[in-house]
Amino acid sequence: MEIYFNQLLFGVLPYLAGSVFLLGSLLRYERGQYTWRAMSSQTLSNTATFRWGSILFHVGIILLFFGHLFGLLTPQWLYQALGLSTAVKQQIAIAAGGFFGMVCLIGMTILIWRRLFNERVRVNSARADTFILVLLYLQLLTGLATILVSIDHPEGYVMVQLGNWAQSIVTFQAGAWEYVVDVHWIYKLHMFLGMIMFTAFPFSRLVHIWSWPVGYLRRAYQVVRAR
Repeated sequence: MEIYFNQLLFGVLPYLAGSVFLLGSLLRYERGQYTWRAMSSQTLSNTATFRWGSILFHVGIILLFFGHLFGLLTPQWLYQALGLSTAVKQQIAIAAGGFFGMVCLIGMTILIWRRLFNERVRVNSARADTFILVLLYLQLLTGLATILVSIDHPEGYVMVQLGNWAQSIVTFQAGAWEYVVDVHWIYKLHMFLGMIMFTAFPFSRLVHIWSWPVGYLRRAYQVVRAR
């Protein structure tokens, strides 16, 4: 039974989540242009605390995302060819992930507190807004919790297993789930929440992530003259 459970969660669910993530985002862009926005509540409550929370959250989450992206999808032979051992790579991941995870945690705590206890913001919030914030918060907490487990495995073998799983998934190799059968449950919970987040992505405000402000970099300067 446990084998089938692992197959479902880490062999099938990643492709279901990925399909919903991509196709759902495309359909929402095509059919829900007016809902494709960040739905900022800044005009409802724009305090210095909120601004700091927003900055810390966005900086932390962006760097964590790219850290996971390159950390999981970089083959073991490549970073070893560059002179980086598995143990050292894990130490770097723990240090960087721990620091930016705490930065993001502080920012998210401020934003969730504001979302739940600021009356104007709470009344004007959709259930999906609160759900996605809480989901991200749980994802962040479980990610920080994995650091405590990783410290007990300084050789970095678990990081290799997780990397092999991710690389097998994106290259459509059979049996990817076998790499994570024996990893600690906290890693599995973190991965599961991540796949739920990808599944919920098209139905939330997170879709604005796709809208990179590339045109802003090419835009001419706006000249403002004093009277």
